[in-house]
Amino acid sequence: MAGALKGPGPLSQEERRKSKGRMASCHPYFNLPDFTQPSPPSTPSSLPLHQRCRPSDVTKGLLVALLGGGLPAGFVGPFSRMAYQASHLPSLELLICRCLFHLPIALLLKLRGDPLLGPPDVRGRACLHVLFNVLSIGCAYSAVQVVPAGNAATVRKGSSTVCSALLALCLESQCLSGYDWCGLLGSTLGLIIIVGPGLGTLQEGPTGLYTALGYVLAFLGGLALSLGLLVYRSLDFPSCLLTVAFLFGLVGLVGSVPGLFLLQTPVLPHDPLSWSCVGAVGILALVSFVCVSYAVTKAHPALVCAILHSEVVVALMLQYYVLYETVTPSDIMGAGVVLGSIAIITTQNLSCEREGQVE
Repeated sequence: MAGALKGPGPLSQEERRKSKGRMASCHPYFNLPDFTQPSPPSTPSSLPLHQRCRPSDVTKGLLVALLGGGLPAGFVGPFSRMAYQASHLPSLELLICRCLFHLPIALLLKLRGDPLLGPPDVRGRACLHVLFNVLSIGCAYSAVQVVPAGNAATVRKGSSTVCSALLALCLESQCLSGYDWCGLLGSTLGLIIIVGPGLGTLQEGPTGLYTALGYVLAFLGGLALSLGLLVYRSLDFPSCLLTVAFLFGLVGLVGSVPGLFLLQTPVLPHDPLSWSCVGAVGILALVSFVCVSYAVTKAHPALVCAILHSEVVVALMLQYYVLYETVTPSDIMGAGVVLGSIAIITTQNLSCEREGQVE
């Protein structure tokens, strides 16, 4: 009976430690995180924005086309016109000087152990791509000698954009969104606004005929550029970019040197301004060629050509401030429409990819 009324015996040391732990877990002040333990690794959702997102391939292609393709190319036309005005440098001779800057790329191909002309199975397409580019550049250099640089660049880029969209739609079965088509129509409208008044006031006689021929050459240059970009998208082999850059210089020299002596008269530049313009044209054109060739592998050819319309704005600015040529209100209005079309086309394509989705 006394044993039944007896209270519980003393707790052991283990039981007292467990009881204190239960009391601590129930008290609010003891539910704080343990900062002495290492924190778990951060998940992609807790990382900063610049670490969680990276530009998509289309975004990279458009940025390269804008900064490395369109902006440097905007200086090529005015510099070519300056060289022509200073020394009457023929267009084919200027093309030859540009091709010379492409030939040192052969050293890089030799160091990599790659064939200079590319693999035999794609050599024909690579040469076809280069031939289209040579024709495009030759038409552009000829056009800027008789047409204002800004207008020639506008016609060439506008025609390349429209032709690239139509060719990609017909041959590659690539569908464009409504925003893309709206931007392309805006680009065409800007082209009409810029060159329409000039075409409506062509002078009669040889002067008007030469001006009209300059616009035709600019249009053909854009068509050849769009064909070249379409062919380049079908090339896929190591060092493709270096190979086509070297082939451009080689094919350009083979085709331009005989034509220079048959169709035009070679001229040796006789002042530092002409030599400076020739060197600037060669370097800037090489940078633009490489960047455009890279960009077209990441984004749609029509979108790349639309981004290259930034060349028009740069050429118009240099035409007014450097060449002191007249820029009409229609040129300014057309340039604004072109910039608006660039914004419409590119806004929906500027996106980023999640790091977690890639991994």
